[in-house]
Amino acid sequence: MPNEPFEPELVVEDEAERSWARRLGPGLVKGAADDDPSGIATYSQAGAQFGFGLLWTVLLTYPLMVAIQSISARMGRVTGSGLAANLRRHYPSQILYAAVMVLLIANTINIAADLAAMGAAVTLVLGGPVQIYIVLLGTASLLLQVFVPYDRYARFLKWLPLALLAYVATPFVMRLDWKAVGLNLVKPPIPFSSHYLTTVVAVLGTTISPYLFFWHASQEADEIRSEPAQETLLDAPKQASGHLRRINLDTWVSMAMSNGVAFFIILSTAATLHVHRTGLATFADAASALKPVAGPFAFLLFSLAVIGTGLLALPVLAGSAAYAAAGAMNWRNSVALQVNVAKQFYVVMAVATFGGVTLTFAHFDPIDALYWAAVVNGLAAVPIMVLVMLMSGRPEIMGEFAVTGLLRWVGWIATAIMGLAALGMFWPA
Repeated sequence: MPNEPFEPELVVEDEAERSWARRLGPGLVKGAADDDPSGIATYSQAGAQFGFGLLWTVLLTYPLMVAIQSISARMGRVTGSGLAANLRRHYPSQILYAAVMVLLIANTINIAADLAAMGAAVTLVLGGPVQIYIVLLGTASLLLQVFVPYDRYARFLKWLPLALLAYVATPFVMRLDWKAVGLNLVKPPIPFSSHYLTTVVAVLGTTISPYLFFWHASQEADEIRSEPAQETLLDAPKQASGHLRRINLDTWVSMAMSNGVAFFIILSTAATLHVHRTGLATFADAASALKPVAGPFAFLLFSLAVIGTGLLALPVLAGSAAYAAAGAMNWRNSVALQVNVAKQFYVVMAVATFGGVTLTFAHFDPIDALYWAAVVNGLAAVPIMVLVMLMSGRPEIMGEFAVTGLLRWVGWIATAIMGLAALGMFWPA
């Protein structure tokens, strides 16, 4: 980062390796991480409980999440710093520490819920003690984050969510009432009950998640440090056109992938669990939504999706917590740095991961935990989105690249909708 007291020692990539697919880097990983076990469970709950009645939320969130993620990424590219570092420089310490604490708590809860789901998914296929699987998965994830070079890890992570494509196939092998699907999209029934609005918050929270704002901004800042020819846009405004165009493409494509999968998870569970009044109480129930396309392999395919997306999401959750804490305390921070160079950064990552492992010993129900983790994210997102929007519009932070016009309007609309949905949770039942 500019003005930061360190310079990471990184290797510049060979230009021949910079294919279009690889250029879709931070956003593609982030978009895939968005459909983590918490997302799968929340979208499944939405479909099982309300049928096609919550499909509209996925269409609504698409432009909103594109806006807020683009703004977060721009801030990282323009300033060369993550969100926490910018908060440290321009806002009172009380606001900085409150925002970081909210993120750390939300991320640790989310890590715990994801690990519980991953352990339950392994047990669904292999049997055995779920807690041992949780400890092994948490340890393996942390070791990969610490000892495997991130660029290599990220290339692998991009393709893990392919198992979720089974949800895309499921509705097309069934006799769906597509007219009813269309009607629910354009004129959805909205029962103003606390349960319905809490589920809306959960869907919004698992889609527009605060940890992704910190992750995307920090990844853009990392990319600047990884290449000597790259500079912040404040220092090299001539680079702006190409980088802002890449960020836009990256975000639109990755969010389309994320929301597309979310749409089909809701659609598949609505067409199976809701239609047959099965409900969603266990992981076996959730896996049964894939039976029309996977048959006897439904449990295996579902488990692979949960474990794969969990392994994708855990580094993003722990990493964003570490970026936030390190940015707040002005520590060296980058997943490309070795442990001995950025000890505090990796300590936070380890604390977040094993904090999540420890929480799982409460033996909570994985489906409920994943759902409520999404609700926590939805609540935590509101104050952080307000800060992101305030920072992005300040010329003293963003210079000539302060966010204006339509992008700024959509960002504030996203923030307002998240806030109203959070308030709606307390609507009388």
